[in-house]
Parts: sequence; C-alpha cells; structure tokens
Amino acid sequence: MTTRTRGSRRLHTLPLVLLTLALAGAGTGCTSSDDRPRVVVTTNILGDITQEIVGDEADVTVLMKPNADPHSFGLSAVQAAELERADLVVFNGLGLEENVLRHVEAAREAGVPTFEAGKAVDPLTFQAHGDGGPEEEAGQPDPHFWTDPDRVRKAAGLIADQVAEHVDGVDEKTIHANADRYDAQLADLTTSMEESFDRIPEKRRALVTNHHVFGYLAERFGFRVIGAVIPSGTTLASPSSSDLRSLTEAMRKAGVQTVFADSSQPTRLAEVLRTELGGQVRVVELYSESLTEKGKGAGTYLQMMRANTTAMTDGLTGA
Repeated sequence: MTTRTRGSRRLHTLPLVLLTLALAGAGTGCTSSDDRPRVVVTTNILGDITQEIVGDEADVTVLMKPNADPHSFGLSAVQAAELERADLVVFNGLGLEENVLRHVEAAREAGVPTFEAGKAVDPLTFQAHGDGGPEEEAGQPDPHFWTDPDRVRKAAGLIADQVAEHVDGVDEKTIHANADRYDAQLADLTTSMEESFDRIPEKRRALVTNHHVFGYLAERFGFRVIGAVIPSGTTLASPSSSDLRSLTEAMRKAGVQTVFADSSQPTRLAEVLRTELGGQVRVVELYSESLTEKGKGAGTYLQMMRANTTAMTDGLTGA
C-alpha cells in the first residue's frame, strides 16, 4: 500500500466565514469531518467524474446542484468557505462557471491547490458566425469540452494525478486503479457513440442547438454546426430578431429539420424556430450542461452521454 500520511490542515484567517460554516453544519446535520481529506468540485459533470476517481478515499463536495445552469449558478457563504477549506479544487474553467471563478481564485490565493480541467485538455475555440459559431466570441476558448469523451478521458487521468499529488490521506494505488477502471468505461462510451453516429447519413450530420455547446462533439464525430438559437457560448446571452432570421435561413439552406434544446432550459425559442419554418422542425431535448438527479435520465456523465447519443441519432435519422 502507498497510503499517504495526512499533513496538517491549512489554517485560514476567516473566523466569520468559518463560524457561519460551523453553524450551518450544526443546523443541517452535516457529518463531514476535518479529519477526512476533501475535494471540492464546481460543476456536477466534473463532480461525477471526480467521484468515480476518488471513490471512498476522500469526501467529494459538488457545488452545482442537478439541473442547474453552470453559467449562472452562484455560491452561498457556506459553499465559498468550502472552497477555501478544500485540499483540492477541481473546476471547469475557460469562463464556464461565470459567477464562481472569483471564489476559485480566492481559494487559490489562500493556498488551496486548484485544477482547471478545461484548460488542460487542448481546448477548442469558438468559430466565426459564418461557420455556425458565435461571432462575438470567435477565437475565445470553448469551455464545453465534456461533449468529447476522449477529452474527458484525458481530464480524468489528470484529475487522478492531482488528487494523488495534493490530497493527503488517500491511497495513490486506489486512486489510479479507479482512474484506469473509469478510463475503460469512457473508451467504451466513445466506441458506442461512434457506432451509433455511423447510422446518420453524412448529409444529415448538421447540428442546431439552443446555444453553442456541442462544438467538441461536432469536431470529434464529424458533425457540422449550423448555428444556435442563442448565438453564444453562454445561456446568459439572448438572440435578436435578426439572429433568429439568419438561423432560419441557414437551416433552410442546410435542410435541417431538428433543433436540439437543453432539457433544463425553456424551449420557447426553439419552438419559435419551429413556427418560423412552418412546423416542419422537431425539437429534441438533450442533456447538455448539467446532470439530473439520480434516476432522472442523466444522473451520471456516462448516462448523460449515452442518452444524448440515442436522442441525437434518432433525431437526425428520423427514427
């Protein structure tokens, strides 16, 4: 065994915040112990991936609730304190968690090791509007790397390395064994996605989504991104009437008959497109930026990707 000896926990001069945390823990029956190593993760997708790797070796705290929007979710004072008490913080980065990144930076400045997964997996950049991408964000990094399972494989391996290096009290052999097991599951996911998408004729491999979230999937599996209802990489933007008009024209030209909308977001704008195109367009819901509660269709990353693969294949083949 190669169990690491747990060192002294860092001390922070945050008496008021820690008092708030202590009171909240007492009021909610929180059982987390200072003797247990802890990893704090911002998004629930990365939280699930990290939990698969960490297993029972440490406590994993996920800040983002199921069905939440990573672009808009924020933290309570208690959650902000959790970041600064962590042994390791794992976050997506590349601008995704827009209201949380300042707290991650504060934790880093307080001496907490942090790992920005998106930056470490060869991120893509948003393409120009003429290529179906968000014009104002062209050239900026695209944070939605998890739609490519191969990049998730790389991220998972790096998370394992980070946990082994920074989290005292974990067994490194167990961490890497968990990572190897999960890597095999991710490899199987890639294979099943390839087999499923092979059923889609080349001319139908055209994507229109609620906002620009599937660029990595498109690049990995050979899809064309025609455009998005919200012409941005964030749900905090909103389309103009000219944006919608340009998109309907692009859809007519490409012969697109399916719009993929996030299951956790209102589909009103996608329905507007359906009306504009004479009701000939189907709106198919996908899980794109958040996991659901357990048992609700996308309780894990693997379940989310398999469900999306089925929905996309059926939506683009007319099944």
